[in-house]
Amino acid sequence: MSNEHIKIVCQNRKARHDYFIEDTVEAGLVLLGPEVKALRQGRGNLTDSYVVFSKNEAWLYGAHISTYSHATDLARNVDPLRPRKLLLHRKEILKLGGKAVEKGYTLVPLQIYFKKGKAKVEIGLAKGKKLYDKRQSIKERDVQRDLQKNFKGLLPSNST
Repeated sequence: MSNEHIKIVCQNRKARHDYFIEDTVEAGLVLLGPEVKALRQGRGNLTDSYVVFSKNEAWLYGAHISTYSHATDLARNVDPLRPRKLLLHRKEILKLGGKAVEKGYTLVPLQIYFKKGKAKVEIGLAKGKKLYDKRQSIKERDVQRDLQKNFKGLLPSNST
C-alpha cells in the first residue's frame, strides 16, 4: 500500500499480535454520511471486529463507528456497531471466501483509512497464533527495542 493521499483513521494492532497475517486486501466501505464525518474525526474502533461472507457479499461486523456529534436526530439513531457492507470484486470475494472456510483461517480488518477521499478497509487473511508464538513475538520486539536503545547511546552527540 503506497502512501498517496492516505489518512489512517484507526488500526487493529491487536490483530497483528494475535494472528499471522498471510495476505491483505483493500475493500471499500459502505457508510452513511454521519459515519463518514465521524471517521474523519477519527472516531472509529476495530477491536473485536471481523469479516463474514453471506450470499456472495462481504460484511464487516463489530466495527464501532461513533455517532457524529452534529448529526440530526434521525442520523444519530444509527447503531454504532451495525454490520457494514464491504465493496470487493467478485474474484476477491470468491478467493477470500474459499480461504476463510479453511480450518484455522479468519478475516480480520487491520485498519480503516481514507484514500483519495474514499473510506477503505484493509482486510487480512489471518491464521491464529498459539501462546508460544505470541511470546516469541514479544521477545523479538523487546530485543529490537533494546538494540535501538543501545544503538542510540553509541551515537556521538553534536553538542560542543
